[in-house]
Amino acid sequence: MMEGKVEANAIHHSAAISACSKGGQWQLALNLLSLMPEATVLPNEMTYSAVISACEKGGQWQLALNLLSLMPEAMVAPNEITYNAAISACEKGGQWQLALSLLSLMPEVRVVPDEITYNAAISACEKGSQWQMALSLLSLMPEASVVPNQISHNAAISACEKGGQWQQALNLLSLMPEGKVVPGRDLL
Repeated sequence: MMEGKVEANAIHHSAAISACSKGGQWQLALNLLSLMPEATVLPNEMTYSAVISACEKGGQWQLALNLLSLMPEAMVAPNEITYNAAISACEKGGQWQLALSLLSLMPEVRVVPDEITYNAAISACEKGSQWQMALSLLSLMPEASVVPNQISHNAAISACEKGGQWQQALNLLSLMPEGKVVPGRDLL
């Protein structure tokens, strides 16, 4: 773009970083982020979300959390997408406690969790064999004005399965139609 005298902006950088993320190139995504000041382009929440997502896909949960913590210093406010990516990174890294910490921190920084946030946190509990916590999160979703979906229920049922709580899993499965949630084929 520079050779063609086209000015690169944060959107261009975010798109390139997203492409790196999809290709599993988290190191390249981090490198592109580090080169932005040199190109006099300021990163924004889209850029950080893309890099955090790249770290998540690369299993780099520590880097994802570090980037999230650096955002205020860069004068970029984290949003639900950046938190979702960071929670997902914790989930993939087996860090269910950190995932729950991030979820509980969101209201303090005026970021509203959505169904993706809760699904990632429930999945983190499932990976950590924390079936009680997964059920607790599932039950808190309506209080937070978030409607549990098929993914929410599947993750909670899977957490019960891993915890040897087949009766709890069957109970959740039986409640899904009441909540207008269709069980996934993998549950039937």
